[in-house]
Amino acid sequence: MKFGDAVASGLRNYFNFSGRASRSEFWFFTLFCILVPIVGSVADLFLFNALAQEGLGPISVVSNLALLVPGIAVAARRLHDIDRTGWWILITLTIIGNIWLIIWWCTKGTAGRNRFGSDPLAAK
Repeated sequence: MKFGDAVASGLRNYFNFSGRASRSEFWFFTLFCILVPIVGSVADLFLFNALAQEGLGPISVVSNLALLVPGIAVAARRLHDIDRTGWWILITLTIIGNIWLIIWWCTKGTAGRNRFGSDPLAAK
């Protein structure tokens, strides 16, 4: 999956916590979720100088909030791809949990169909 396709898929499945997401979809959407607030922060710096220096620029705040739910949804779908439930995202509340999630997100998905749906990389 290419960058544009991944972003479109992530935004199209805004509240979709079911199904599976490939590694490329997850990592490209994660990159998008990093770049958009950076661009928003730069815009805030030029438009709302005082607020942006405090980290409270309206553009970056709105962009972070707007991308929160689809970011969690694509992370849950990525966990589904390795046949894990999306509830594993809750281990981010621990320090070691973040490391474990990154390892899982980098793991190759289950080949073929699993309990969460068909393989996202399978030819359609």
